[in-house]
Amino acid sequence: MLLVSSLTPSTPSLSSVPSPYADAVLGWYSVHARDLPWRAPGVSPWAVLVSEIMLQQTPVSRVLPAYQAWLARWPTPAALAADPAGEAVRQWGRLGYPRRALRLHETATIVTEEHGGELPSTREELLALPGIGAYTAAAVAVFAFGRKHAVLDTNVRRVLARAASGREFPTAQPSAAEYRLAESLLPENDATAARWSVAVMELGALTCTAAAPRCDECPVTRQCAWLAKGRPAAEIRPVGQTYEGTDRQCRGRLLAVLRDSREPVSQARLDAVWPDPVQRARALDGLVADGLVDPLPDGRYALPA
Repeated sequence: MLLVSSLTPSTPSLSSVPSPYADAVLGWYSVHARDLPWRAPGVSPWAVLVSEIMLQQTPVSRVLPAYQAWLARWPTPAALAADPAGEAVRQWGRLGYPRRALRLHETATIVTEEHGGELPSTREELLALPGIGAYTAAAVAVFAFGRKHAVLDTNVRRVLARAASGREFPTAQPSAAEYRLAESLLPENDATAARWSVAVMELGALTCTAAAPRCDECPVTRQCAWLAKGRPAAEIRPVGQTYEGTDRQCRGRLLAVLRDSREPVSQARLDAVWPDPVQRARALDGLVADGLVDPLPDGRYALPA
């Protein structure tokens, strides 16, 4: 049964809250939660999955219009599966990491053909779908179906690292101990656990941020181990990714030419958008290898059929 309504701000039931943070975080969330369409009551599991895929390494402000346009065009997995994969890549636009669009198309096809058009509800079944890893499987199981799992995205991991472990930033990859900690903090009631998962994620996104945490506005100031230690700086700090001049930027330029054309494009049109022929050829080969571009027998290129 769909339990997305449990994610909307409300006065939470705290009778089963086991952690020193949950009551404060849930109360804060009831006041400060953003009004996001994928949290609305009655939103479909498919819409939750689309949001989770789009939000990977992409800020909410960029995702919102893309999410709304995607679901207006393809409100169900069957609707997306009926169109060519290239249309998914075209619709993806400039969100970045366009292989996510291909994986969504593959997932829509599998869900339509093997699951009767309904997204499976368990973490294990979700993990079997293309492009869905541990985080996304847990997030969809929790936010779309009300299952009880630890949902560890970057924001949640940072909040728990600071509040419970006294570290400014978590390690590069979640450890078994980190999962155990996150599981131990889940309220017993499934609906409350789902609301806790989104609430702590929101806290990391809005208040316990990476660059400028607003500790004076945080609901768990008194329980925060990192603040109690005087906010010690991490020895190794996260390094932002560069973009200008990279293969990724080159790939984006090439793919934009194909997205903007309803006909196959010539090599000359691709050559015109990037000056370095070696980097351009490498980027184009990568797009072909990833299934994002189809080379045609006449030497032109197109989005996948």
